[in-house]
Amino acid sequence: MNLFDPDNHPNLLVGNSVVELHSDFFNRDESERYFKALLDQIPWEHDEVILFGKRIVTARKMAWYASDAIPYSYSNTTKDALPWNPILSEIKARIESLTNEQFNACLLNLYHDGTEGMGWHSDDEKSIVPRSTIVSVSFGATRKFVFKNKKDATQVALMVASGSVLLMKGDTQKEWNHALMKSTKVKSPRINLTFRQMIEK
Repeated sequence: MNLFDPDNHPNLLVGNSVVELHSDFFNRDESERYFKALLDQIPWEHDEVILFGKRIVTARKMAWYASDAIPYSYSNTTKDALPWNPILSEIKARIESLTNEQFNACLLNLYHDGTEGMGWHSDDEKSIVPRSTIVSVSFGATRKFVFKNKKDATQVALMVASGSVLLMKGDTQKEWNHALMKSTKVKSPRINLTFRQMIEK
């Protein structure tokens, strides 16, 4: 497990799996403004998934926004899309300027403290454009984010702070899982936005 200095935006993985961390992409004032606006304006709901035939309601909350009402299906659950609001459109424009790419959807997660996390998974649903860039934006508490190689279990860990932008490109979703680790030391909330390129039917 390695902790990298992300200031030069190197590829944190290897080969065709490309991950770049842009720390402090949003400055402190912007991050605080966006965090407060998202906390107040997003209609947060507990996530509900079906695992092994059982309905599970998560402690974290989520919301799904997309162009043209594109739904999002995962874990035997489908989320209907909300239309972009001004604050999300503003953040989306900044992300598109950074990446020179267009995104038509965003999954938002609200973690109330370090007791809430996200287990190992890949963002490789068939509804996502294959090998497309996925952008993860963080506001609020600094959290530990880890990648694990699907073949040899090699791990790469980084601390994701408020205002940072994480780019996942190429074969990252095919070759690696990732997780947001839990920590009882984290007492404050974090909001995460993952901008995606969904297949439009």
